[in-house]
Amino acid sequence: MFKNITLVFSVVASLGCAGAASAGSAFQEHVDQCLEKHANTHDAASVTLQCTAQGGKLSDCKVVDNTAPGRGFDKAALCVADALPMGSKVGDIKIPVRFTGTN
Repeated sequence: MFKNITLVFSVVASLGCAGAASAGSAFQEHVDQCLEKHANTHDAASVTLQCTAQGGKLSDCKVVDNTAPGRGFDKAALCVADALPMGSKVGDIKIPVRFTGTN
């Protein structure tokens, strides 16, 4: 049986900062790619995912809350979850993902 774990995760989605300043961050690059592919990078939104953590990765992620429905942030958060390292965490995890936008 899985135990419930809450993991808070914020994503600062700023293309201005994500360019050269964070070029060395593979994870930030992945976040930027997810946003560019699925959502408007200028808008802000919060998405909560519920996933299963096992073997250092997340699986079976579902969106349980989205402050900007229909704008693609749900897809962007699911994309980000694909690259989010979980280490030794095991169980059902709720992951709040916050996209701050570039306004």
